[in-house]
Amino acid sequence: QVQLIESGGGLVQAGGSLRLSCAASGGTLSNYVMGWFRQAPGKEREFVAAIAWSGRYTHYADFVKGRFTISRDYAKNTVYLQMNSLKPEDTAVYFCAVEPLGTDYVTRAYAYDHWGQGTQVTVSS
Repeated sequence: QVQLIESGGGLVQAGGSLRLSCAASGGTLSNYVMGWFRQAPGKEREFVAAIAWSGRYTHYADFVKGRFTISRDYAKNTVYLQMNSLKPEDTAVYFCAVEPLGTDYVTRAYAYDHWGQGTQVTVSS
């Protein structure tokens, strides 16, 4: 069974950067899509970015385009989310997850069947 562990969250000032990591273990990811979601207090979990494990496909939510970049490292079985130009509204718990259904469902949380525990990102103004 795939296990995911996120890291890299923290407190940063507006305009700063963070890089989140999602280390996967316990299974092969070669046919999967890896996604990042976030959830702020009192709000629903929302899609942030996704990448096919092949690396040939990426997709971003409109509110992060040009600021965030998703990538993966085969050797380390890890997916990254580089976050630049952070804004206070980016404050949330960020989760990574595995989606086995293909690229048609990457924005839909219900399509993901393995989730990490989350990492807190706080952006101060």
